[in-house]
Amino acid sequence: MSKITSIDGRILYNSRGSDTIEVDIISENKFMGRVCAPSGASVGKYEAVSFPENSPETGLRRLKENAEKFIGLESSDMTAIYDALKSIDPTPNYSKIGGAVAFAVSIASAESASRAQNQPLFQTLSSKSNFKSPFPLGNILGGGAHAGPGTPDIQEILVCAIGAKTVRDAIKTNLLVHKELRNILESQDPHFTNGRGDEGGWAPKLNNEKALELSAKACENLGYTLGQEVSLGVDFASSTQWNTKSNTYEYSRAGFENSPAEQIEFVSEMIKKYKLIYAEDAVHEEAFEEMAELTAKFPDTLITGDDLTVTNKDILANAINLKSCNAAILKVNQAGSLYDAMKFAALADHNSIKLITSHRSGESTDSHITHIGLATGSKMLKIGIVGGERVAKLNELLRLSEHDLICGMAEV
Repeated sequence: MSKITSIDGRILYNSRGSDTIEVDIISENKFMGRVCAPSGASVGKYEAVSFPENSPETGLRRLKENAEKFIGLESSDMTAIYDALKSIDPTPNYSKIGGAVAFAVSIASAESASRAQNQPLFQTLSSKSNFKSPFPLGNILGGGAHAGPGTPDIQEILVCAIGAKTVRDAIKTNLLVHKELRNILESQDPHFTNGRGDEGGWAPKLNNEKALELSAKACENLGYTLGQEVSLGVDFASSTQWNTKSNTYEYSRAGFENSPAEQIEFVSEMIKKYKLIYAEDAVHEEAFEEMAELTAKFPDTLITGDDLTVTNKDILANAINLKSCNAAILKVNQAGSLYDAMKFAALADHNSIKLITSHRSGESTDSHITHIGLATGSKMLKIGIVGGERVAKLNELLRLSEHDLICGMAEV
């Protein structure tokens, strides 16, 4: 056991060049956990507030003013860390101290404990005796809130090498598809600048349908069959299109609107035509009934809640009751603390909801979420495809695949 002996933090920058918070926790004066918090661009209404009063400085100041609340706690005691955070900030969304602080403190504490125990973080976070590697899910083409004007309305087109037998093969396949898609985009548009969105996906001037068509072509050019060696996925991020006044989905870049019924048909046609393995936030964040309709219609596709469930166990419980999804995104900073996120993961696992541990569009170079994905039995790791902050997580997945406790790939 190791007791926390110091806690400190600083303002750093994430992959978008925005301010964020990093926290150091040291146990027994020598075992340091260091974690830098990410932030999202497409943010659910009900997720934790990143910074109080939109100020990283305020969150950091409040942490330092209350540092003594953590001194002497066991670094491995996730509940005690959570209780200390809640003694500072009892709000449900961490609006007084900020989800970034809660994220960094709780994971840094766990990392400090893992160093004291001389074991990898994923092992500290789980009592399991063996683990399966999740499949990397990579963004090959970006639009929406993650890319600029002229790109598709849908936020992400993703690839997953579901036929891969090893982590290395899965990563390599994703990278090959990403590179081939660039070749196709350059041949289609001689003025394509090789511009990329926040998570490394290409950001071309295309409509939704053409973007999916060319992504499928990239897979096929490499000799892959969709639904066998590789599958495509889509993050629709539909809350960004939803207009509450008109009750329509406004696809402003493509120039059309969908009623709720038309949105279901729009998504359904994409799933069927491109054999999607993964469909995230296909309707807006409060459309539980429409999500249930899609889940019933496509049992072999991961109908995934992100903005819908925001790593909140109470909201997930409602989604489970309504059968609104068969998969859910796990983002620790949506929940705030690691304790909150692990409670969410346990509820998902108990109800056969498949987990996808995910990065954020504004990321650090930390690789802790790779460990969290392993510890929670996640089927996929949505961690991007290129860029230093994304590759750091992929490389960690490769390193961890060599561990004796990890045997084979997860079953999607």
